[in-house]
Amino acid sequence: MPSSPVPATPYVDLDREAWTRLSASTPLPLTDADVDRLAGLGDPIDLAEVDAIYRPISRLLDLYIEATRGLHGASSTFLREDIEPTPFVIGVAGSVAVGKSTTARLLRELVARWPATPRVELVTTDGFLYPNAELERRGLMERKGFPESYDRRALLRFVSQVKAGRAEVRAPVYDHVTYDIVPGAETVVHRPDVLIVEGLNVLQPARPATGSHSSLAVSDFFDFSIYVDAREPDVRDWYVDRFLRLRATAFQRPESYFHRYADLTDEQAVARAEQIWDSINAPNLEQNILPTRSRATLVLTKGRDHAVERVRLRKL
Repeated sequence: MPSSPVPATPYVDLDREAWTRLSASTPLPLTDADVDRLAGLGDPIDLAEVDAIYRPISRLLDLYIEATRGLHGASSTFLREDIEPTPFVIGVAGSVAVGKSTTARLLRELVARWPATPRVELVTTDGFLYPNAELERRGLMERKGFPESYDRRALLRFVSQVKAGRAEVRAPVYDHVTYDIVPGAETVVHRPDVLIVEGLNVLQPARPATGSHSSLAVSDFFDFSIYVDAREPDVRDWYVDRFLRLRATAFQRPESYFHRYADLTDEQAVARAEQIWDSINAPNLEQNILPTRSRATLVLTKGRDHAVERVRLRKL
């Protein structure tokens, strides 16, 4: 009886053991103290996980960056022009509470320690959320984090200017304590070797163009992209756990937007966190974030213990 055909896929699919073997010749420049500093709240990670998963990714990115520079050199030769290479842009996407921020911070540290890419900048799309007052005016406070809650034109303009090689580009700043944009505050990006853009919806395709106008998406400017994945029930539990941790830390601060939750009992806090997840984060994940997973260059799939179990790399 003939065997069933192997399903066609644009990815090379590796389990943890196979992926880890790829790190044999790659240096690990981080220490336990570095990893502790970079880990996110409720996202446990240790040096062994960095060694097994993120060290090979940093080497892979180094190879992609070298190859892109080689292609740039060939293009410049063909055009008979001496054009400076533009920053290599990496997108990192995934659900709330899945650990994408930790992934982005780790990669910034690792990639910056390769000799060819000492200047690595990290920008999160939180800074491009509309201020709370504007979200209230538009009736979007209960949809914060959905695509329509962002100033997408400003985000697209920022990334396109960085990719174009502009010497200085500015981005707004978001404060997770006050849950709002910081008036007048800016992050200034000075022509980095690598820019990492981390956010929920960074892999979304462009919206359909209208009339004679073309349409662009932020992901059109990415040279490489990563999607951090996990089962929805696990991410839901991680979100609730993070909510409980924040209740005992950041929520205690009087200026915190969520200060009203600081005195909730455990039972009340769990119920409130689950309600937020089910009404806001889960629909956003299902409708907007998860559908972009197949657009990523690299997909990291986590198990219930937060450890990466599988890695899928898009074929070239």
